[in-house]
Amino acid sequence: MMNSLLEIVWDSGSPPPLVHLAFKFLYIITKVRGYKRFLPLFPHEVRDLQPVLDMLAKQNPRDPETWETRYMLLLWLSMICLIPFDLARFDGNLVSLEGQARQPTMDRILDMAKVRGALPACSHCWFIVRPDVKQSRMADFLDWMLSMLSKSSSQTMEGTVIVNGMLQALVNTAFPLKDCWVYAATVLECLDSCKLSESNQMVLRKLGMKLVQRLGLTFVKPKVAKWRSGAAVQNQKREVSPAEADDDDEEYDIPAEIENVVEQLLVGLKDKDTIVRWSAAKGIGRITGRLPKELADDVIGSLLDCFSFQETDNAWHGGCLALAELGRRGLLLPSRIPDVVPVMLKALTYDEKRGACSVGSNVRDAACYVCWAFARAYEPAELIPFISHISSALVIAAVFDRDVNCRRAASGTFPHGIDILTAADYFAVGNRVNCYLTISVYIAGFSEYTQPMIDHLVNMKINHWDSVIRELSTKALHNITPQAPEYMANVVLPRLLPLSVGSDLHTRHGAILACAEITHALCKLLKLFVFLAVAGGWQWLINDSLRHLTLVSSAARQHIKVQQFLLLHVVTLNTKLEILLLSFDELVTQYVSELQNSEEMIRCGFSRALGALPRFLLKGRLQQVLEGLKKVTVISPEDVSFAEARRDALIAIAKVCQTVGVKGDGCQQEFVCRDNVDQIYATLLTGVTDYTTDSRGDVGGWVREAAMSSLMEVTLLLVQNEAELINASICKQIMCWLAQQSAEKIDKFRAHAGSVFLTLLHFDHPAVPHIPHREELERIFPRWEKETLNWNAASEAFPRITQLLGLPAYQYHVLLGLSVSVGGLTETTLRYSAQSLFDHMKKIQSDPSALGSFCETLLKVFEDNLRNDRVSVPLLTMLDQMLANGCFDMFTEQENHPFPLKLFTLCKEEIKRSKDIRKLRSSIGVFCGLIQFRGDMREKVFFQLFLLLCHPFPIIRKTTASQVYEMLLTYSDVVDPAIMEQAMAILSDTNWEAELPVVRERRNCLCDLMRVPRPQLVAKVRWECAPGAAFSMELSLRMFPASCRTRGMAEAAA
Repeated sequence: MMNSLLEIVWDSGSPPPLVHLAFKFLYIITKVRGYKRFLPLFPHEVRDLQPVLDMLAKQNPRDPETWETRYMLLLWLSMICLIPFDLARFDGNLVSLEGQARQPTMDRILDMAKVRGALPACSHCWFIVRPDVKQSRMADFLDWMLSMLSKSSSQTMEGTVIVNGMLQALVNTAFPLKDCWVYAATVLECLDSCKLSESNQMVLRKLGMKLVQRLGLTFVKPKVAKWRSGAAVQNQKREVSPAEADDDDEEYDIPAEIENVVEQLLVGLKDKDTIVRWSAAKGIGRITGRLPKELADDVIGSLLDCFSFQETDNAWHGGCLALAELGRRGLLLPSRIPDVVPVMLKALTYDEKRGACSVGSNVRDAACYVCWAFARAYEPAELIPFISHISSALVIAAVFDRDVNCRRAASGTFPHGIDILTAADYFAVGNRVNCYLTISVYIAGFSEYTQPMIDHLVNMKINHWDSVIRELSTKALHNITPQAPEYMANVVLPRLLPLSVGSDLHTRHGAILACAEITHALCKLLKLFVFLAVAGGWQWLINDSLRHLTLVSSAARQHIKVQQFLLLHVVTLNTKLEILLLSFDELVTQYVSELQNSEEMIRCGFSRALGALPRFLLKGRLQQVLEGLKKVTVISPEDVSFAEARRDALIAIAKVCQTVGVKGDGCQQEFVCRDNVDQIYATLLTGVTDYTTDSRGDVGGWVREAAMSSLMEVTLLLVQNEAELINASICKQIMCWLAQQSAEKIDKFRAHAGSVFLTLLHFDHPAVPHIPHREELERIFPRWEKETLNWNAASEAFPRITQLLGLPAYQYHVLLGLSVSVGGLTETTLRYSAQSLFDHMKKIQSDPSALGSFCETLLKVFEDNLRNDRVSVPLLTMLDQMLANGCFDMFTEQENHPFPLKLFTLCKEEIKRSKDIRKLRSSIGVFCGLIQFRGDMREKVFFQLFLLLCHPFPIIRKTTASQVYEMLLTYSDVVDPAIMEQAMAILSDTNWEAELPVVRERRNCLCDLMRVPRPQLVAKVRWECAPGAAFSMELSLRMFPASCRTRGMAEAAA
């Protein structure tokens, strides 16, 4: 492939576009394979130099379409420059045939570089280091590069490219050379003037840092300091020649420029990009290794200033990298270790919160690198005083760090290292849950690490910004408690109690979780008596936390409630604490009284607390608890928005029932029995009807979801113990309400209801009794589809649930749920629910009794939810679609069928005095659909539509006219053909958004044309109630037929 492309390039007859295309393909190969592998395959003999130079000279450096050609020619030229042949021999006689001087080849190459702004770095490197070029052209070329650096600005794209090229050339060509030291001061001065540290280009800052450190190396002798730490000397001998290593350590003057170099490198350690900080750290290590001991110690002192909490995480990371480099090279003497180890231990736990996340994982990772470097740079005896602190910090990082790369980096050599690394190897620490809950328990078995691990969790992790870390930390404390129960009881718990009522929400949450977990663990160990001295504060802690849930963020609130209930359960189960608690009657009474608190979160907390009480506290007080929880579930005007409290109360009722158990003939104060089971079910079924909405949306959905779960739990509890307590009426209500929820529009609640519905249907240990139409339900919902049916997908749920319309027991509730879905706004839900409903209607078209039953149920749903906008508005939309799809065609041939008459009456009543635009527009479609029914219906429909043609809202008038026009086109038989064209002209030509008097005149023309009575305005009517008292009613917008005019005004108004 390459030879074929080069043949095109060498062929002088190839057109330029073809040559450019060949070079473009060569460029693609270069990028795929890498130029270092690909470049030696180019021809690179002496005879190739002049042709390549000529081709490069013909290129336009400003042409953006042919840059691949120039790029490949420059690479090719860089390869040819490697030939060991004096370039002066190419020149021969420099006088051409015309008698004009010809430019030397060396100058041609350099001039091409200058014309193009910057030669590629590799081309610079391989050409300028040739002995013949270096001797005669190095100084001039350096002057040119420095002048280009001074004139170019890194704020523009072109200037950035030029500065990039110049810096690469200086880094890769000039200052690796030993004989360029005479130019170092000049280059450093020019570099200072460029202010690369202020550039927003990461590449320029990195190259500037590399150049600074190489300049610094030219100012000091290339020798290795004899004062280095002994263990690192052997590791570093390979980096220098024997002559340099054996050189005498005589004193010599350090140039003043070295201070500038070190200062720039220290600034580079704080750069925002890791690659720049890494380059600066390498430079610090290299230069410090050539300095005298006193100056090197000054550098280390300046470096330690990076580790201040006023500095950013970038400074900490760069400082750790530099410390690691110094340690690896043995440049941190043992005398400095006491200063460095505390800094390193802080870096191992560095974590700063920034917004919704934190920074510091790179700092902790670099701190692990520092530990690795120290272990290889110092003799073991030098680290013995610090080994316990370092090893504990590394073990803690290996197990408890949030980031997997830090946990893996911290795995190293420490006491019991083989045993620990066997359990906490590279792959084991990859799972964070496994680290916290399993590996930590094993490591805590070694006494050296037990207390440091506990202290770290209490001090650093239970107040972590990430709630997952807080929860895992408290669970780890629970698991580690058996290793140090006395320390947990006597030291940790007294520290946690004040934190659990602090102002910081993260700390408060974590402390409460930790108290609960540690208490639970101590209780299991029968060690709870150890902290009797502090247990008097437990009940106060629980009550205080439950009363202040309003101060806690919504994300942490649920966790605090759950852990408070666990703590309450543990404390109340321990009979040794009875003397420290309130009496049982007072405790339950206190909790029940708090259920009527004016703060919603206090109701939530004490509701769930009652659900967590053990059986012996509920014994004899069950009815009191159930009555208190029932009151929380009742919606009143004052607490209509307390949906979370109602949800938690319903959850608590189910928990209480599970705690006390079932006994049919038992006392209602102690068991779920015949006397209270109906009350329990009535409360739970009330929750299924909660459709409260507020600014948060359908908050009643939380209550319905909790009610469905509680109904399932209580029902299964009764079925497994005494199924005869479930009567047929209760079971029917449960299944019907679940079926309704399974047909509604919100996917989450529909899926939950469907799951509960199928759980009760297919439960067989034993089966739930009295389920209506069980056989038909098992045919519609086979047992094998219980786990596979996706209720969240409307395409799967609605074709199944609409089949329940054929079952009389479920028809009302399923139709009620479908009304909300079919008339909803979500496209997917609307499409599949409507299609499923229409499919069912097609099946019953030939069955008059089934269709009649469906219509009666539909009217019943409408009548029961009259003026209930949640149902009536989507129901009108559904009726519009059903009428348009011919679902009631069987009734269109009958005169004055009762179904359309009743439907018309209900629609008219629904929109009476309504200002709801959506409701009014939906009703227009229903009225237009009712025109298809024969009899007196048509005159009533026309009259109602003509009333809407003069509605106060212009959008309603316009919509009515448009839909009446479409109605006349669809049902052309409802109007005399002789007047059809004129009526449609009035509807289409009139501006129905004009003033009402104008519109009313056009409407009256339409009434006269179609022989429909004109609606009339009704004047104000004044009734005398008593002497001196009177009131009037404005009826100016009420309209009546013309026949009303023959009666008295008072009679018409009545």
